Amino acid sequence: MLDARDVACPYCGETITLMLDASAGAQHYIEDCAVCCRPITVVVEVEDDGALALAVYSQDEA
Repeated sequence: MLDARDVACPYCGETITLMLDASAGAQHYIEDCAVCCRPITVVVEVEDDGALALAVYSQDEA
């Protein structure tokens, strides 16, 4: 099941939508911003209740 989440790009500040696959469990990957094309580190964790926790970082912060 895909879950759409809106986040602010850590570089340009624009809102982008990420599609998260809840069935994939915890994830750590790089996705380019659709606006400024800079690489964003995406970290997805599954909480005890099954909810997804999402964090995004610039390459300098990761």
